[in-house]
Amino acid sequence: MSFEWFISRRYLRAKQKQSFISLITLLSTAGVMVGVMTLIVVIAVMAGAESDLKSRIAGIDSHVIVMRHGAPISDYGPLVTRIRAVDGITSAAPFVYAQVMLRSAAGSAGIILRGIDPDASGMAITDNRNHSLRSRLTPTEPLSGARPPGIILGQALAENVSVSEGDRVYLISSGGINSAAGHVPGMQPFTVVGIFESGMFEYDKSLAYVHLQDAQDLLRLGTAVTGIEAGVADIFKAGDIADRIKNMLGFPYWARDWMQMNQNLFISLRLQKVVMFIILTLIVLVAAFNITSTLIMMVMEKIRDISILKAMGATSQSIKKIFILKGMTIGLTGTGLGMGLGFAVCALLKRYKFIELPNDVYYFSTLPVQLEALDSLVIAAATLLICFLATLYPARYASRLNPVDGIRYG
Repeated sequence: MSFEWFISRRYLRAKQKQSFISLITLLSTAGVMVGVMTLIVVIAVMAGAESDLKSRIAGIDSHVIVMRHGAPISDYGPLVTRIRAVDGITSAAPFVYAQVMLRSAAGSAGIILRGIDPDASGMAITDNRNHSLRSRLTPTEPLSGARPPGIILGQALAENVSVSEGDRVYLISSGGINSAAGHVPGMQPFTVVGIFESGMFEYDKSLAYVHLQDAQDLLRLGTAVTGIEAGVADIFKAGDIADRIKNMLGFPYWARDWMQMNQNLFISLRLQKVVMFIILTLIVLVAAFNITSTLIMMVMEKIRDISILKAMGATSQSIKKIFILKGMTIGLTGTGLGMGLGFAVCALLKRYKFIELPNDVYYFSTLPVQLEALDSLVIAAATLLICFLATLYPARYASRLNPVDGIRYG
């Protein structure tokens, strides 16, 4: 054990003449602890929210989409074959995407219509029991006299227009016909064959799926499609795969991955995470001021002890080290306790999910929690750096004391 550490420990364990100093020491430790605990919990919730959104969006949106500038894709067969051959691609299928009006007996709503090939698409469409609904989309045989083609609606959308499975709805699109009375929008009846629940209110209230062939008929596209959707093995490499597809196909085609399509949302989440980190670090900063106050008052109380130590041969660097070690011990104790409490709170939130959130306001119903090692290390490092900076002034002040004046007047 070094001489400086021995003296620093004695100063921490010994009872000061002024009990107020001991109280401030405890408050400083508690302040660091609360600040670190709050940072751990809040940043874990922010990381959980980002991770949860990514998994939900990646399960609903196409991982990579390929489209043509200014026009639909007519001869898409060879294009699908070339995209499937790209390394990292697991599936590729044509799709139709359009904004249409949905009308039922109880109301109407503007929706996003996706026409998919259920046999080739890798998109997950599940109900609230996680049962797949894609197989319910079957193409309609023309002039067969069968019931209208099937449509799968989001849970919130179905509630909004007051329909359930088996009910009939009508889709109205701009791709109609021109008559003597003017342009007549296209309208086609559909039967609700399923209601999906993605867990994201924004999707559940505005998205509907139909078979690719039915979407082409409704929008008067013939055999053309809006684009090609591709699934990838590693969703976090979708951006690199999209760049490779774009370079392979060239103009007039373009490709975009799921993170680019939701770029504004993810940038907003990262910005919120940084802002929350900066704001909550102020709690640790207040505790650091308390550490500075504690050390200054202890220096004033220990002037004679410091002077005797210097008269016995202790260097200014040794005196400085004593008070830095004391301040860092307070910081380390507070940081350790704060991280322990923060991890415990995160474990409780993750296991019991006792905080519920409204689905129509937030993207999730409970607080998502995800502890990341890098975030915890950054919080601990930032806290210890602040505590270290808080010790420099009082330690420097103690090291510059004149031992003669200290013994005479101390």
